[in-house]
Amino acid sequence: MTALPRLAAALALSLAATSGRAEIVKKTIEYRQGDTVLEGYLAYDEDGPAKKPGVLIFHQWMGLTGYERMRAEQLAALGYVALAADLYGKEARPKSPKEAGELAGRFRGDRPLLRARAKAALSALREEPSVLRDKIASIGYCFGGGAALELARSGADVLGTVSFHGTLDTPTPKDAKNIRGKVLVLHGADDPNVPRAAVLGLEDELTAAGVDWQVVLYSGAVHAFTQPEAGSDKSKGVAYDERADRRSWQAMRDFFAEIFGPKGKEG
Repeated sequence: MTALPRLAAALALSLAATSGRAEIVKKTIEYRQGDTVLEGYLAYDEDGPAKKPGVLIFHQWMGLTGYERMRAEQLAALGYVALAADLYGKEARPKSPKEAGELAGRFRGDRPLLRARAKAALSALREEPSVLRDKIASIGYCFGGGAALELARSGADVLGTVSFHGTLDTPTPKDAKNIRGKVLVLHGADDPNVPRAAVLGLEDELTAAGVDWQVVLYSGAVHAFTQPEAGSDKSKGVAYDERADRRSWQAMRDFFAEIFGPKGKEG
């Protein structure tokens, strides 16, 4: 069995164990940023409190895929309302790494637009009736980790930000003074795409702004360590690492327990 089916099987067992007789509600939702239609994926458990903390999920450079939907369902099984956001737009679905690189490059070169798309997702999640509007966090993978950090730098009202092997740089480091919540960075110690210098730069940025931050480095892990489709060849600079994936997910859960406080269920 390959890594992705194993991960899907583990998710199925997790949902069965944590959801009991309740069902995970899964639906596609549309929202807008300006004239652009965005299409996200919402998941939550019908069981538990009527209102739950919300978690935004920002996708990697290939856009919103089954991977982010799977993560949304995992978060729903833990008692959160999760929205896998769409940063590119409903009509912008890259079909190749080349197209993905062009799209991601467009947004990395236009941080105000990236922030606007992230804020649109935050507004969409806040509008969900089952969400505790004052208890929202964001997480992101690779390109999406950078989006989560830019949302925080914009001054958005989020309690916490989590970057999984994310891009960390910004053209406006002084905007870190706008960050209102805590920051957790989960990173591969051997990541050649976002090297240690970038991590140190972010640490300096957040420290200068007085942000409550944590950085966790996973030995031997390279870029995209949470994503099975990255393969296993670390010499390419991108590879799945089961140990780092498992540890980083637990670190996120512990972080959420800290920022959200006690909630209805833990799976």
